[in-house]
Amino acid sequence: MKAFTVHIGWTLLLAAGVAEIVFAVSLKLNEGLTRLWPSVLTGASGLISFYFLMLALRSLPLGTAYAVWTGIGAVGVALVGMVYFHEAANWPRLLSMSLVIAGLIGLKLSHAD
Repeated sequence: MKAFTVHIGWTLLLAAGVAEIVFAVSLKLNEGLTRLWPSVLTGASGLISFYFLMLALRSLPLGTAYAVWTGIGAVGVALVGMVYFHEAANWPRLLSMSLVIAGLIGLKLSHAD
């Protein structure tokens, strides 16, 4: 049963990370809270992200969960920036993102279920 609970925790953490990506992108789109729907999306996705993170913390260690949550957000937002906002996609940036992903995988694999 504990393994199932931990699996749910990782799933919730992934959902929290995706919501964090939406939150960060909507910050750019709401133009200083001057656009209604992007501003609503900012508030809603922020609340959803924190809520799922809070639920994930019931079964995952704080340090691991927080690091993975911020990593998913950071890499995800950087990818969205490159694809949709035409931000730089140079090799140092891609290498750095790869290192973050490697660290997240390491944290996941080192977590005892």
